[in-house]
Amino acid sequence: MTAGGRHFLDLSDAGTDAIAAMIADAIDRKAARKALPKGQPDPDAPLTGRVLASVFEKNSTRTRISFDMAMRQLGGSMLTLDSASSQLGRGESIADTARVLSRMVDAIVLRTDSHAKIEEMAHEANVPVINGLTDRSHPCQIIADLLTIIEHGKPLPGLQVAWFGDGNNVLNSVLEAAGLLKFGVRVATPAGYEPNPKIVERARKAGAEIVVTHDPTQAAKQADVLMTDTWISMGQTDAEQKRAAMTPFRVDASLLKKAKDDAIFLHCLPAHVGDEVSEEVFEGAQSVVFAQAENRIHAQKSILLWSFGLLGQDAERRTGP
Repeated sequence: MTAGGRHFLDLSDAGTDAIAAMIADAIDRKAARKALPKGQPDPDAPLTGRVLASVFEKNSTRTRISFDMAMRQLGGSMLTLDSASSQLGRGESIADTARVLSRMVDAIVLRTDSHAKIEEMAHEANVPVINGLTDRSHPCQIIADLLTIIEHGKPLPGLQVAWFGDGNNVLNSVLEAAGLLKFGVRVATPAGYEPNPKIVERARKAGAEIVVTHDPTQAAKQADVLMTDTWISMGQTDAEQKRAAMTPFRVDASLLKKAKDDAIFLHCLPAHVGDEVSEEVFEGAQSVVFAQAENRIHAQKSILLWSFGLLGQDAERRTGP
């Protein structure tokens, strides 16, 4: 909590009721602007005059554009810094950057490699700080994912999600969401690439049914949602070894057939078609990846409103279609 709002570093910073309020608000705002040009503000323009600074130490397409469009649609504006074109690239500390930006803008979104950096940013800033991705988590992505799942007629209570591949930062946030919203996750991953056991145990203690297996077929059986992510992240040096280990966990048509007939496929993008997902699945009727990508805008809007203290945690819960 800051003098000017709330930090959103992980889903638990918001909690179950606030996440439900975000999803409800995103659904309502998305429906209300169907006839509007994409750059036209929402009629209430609740962030008129507010400025978001986005600090990108890692490459970004969807996070960068969705936050920019979210601010425009909410009536505000965004400016973007990256390490190559700012003093961060010349060694200015995160703490000093946070203190300077707090005097110039109304909120900060940071996309970086180390979660410790965003924790430091939040500690030093007196405006809301939002996690645009770190090595530990990607909470903004998961709000968009939950919105997409609900839009496709799948209520969260009783939901069964199957994850295939790397036990990475996106999966960490899926597991955190499962604990908060009480749905099940079956994780299929090769030995040595399992998710953080502390995050798995935390989700289980919160009431989520979490299964970690090395058998992709077991994970896929009767799943409502199949999810995966790119296998190879920027800068990884063991790419070929990792690709070989991950290949049996590719989401292809035979794996999709193990899930429920109306199962949907999600991928946070960018995708490497032929690696983590086959072209048949990625381009198929059960793939909702581009609706998922569009929903990043609507998710960011609700996250921003919550961070500014303009979205109440007592909003009507909407965890079903």
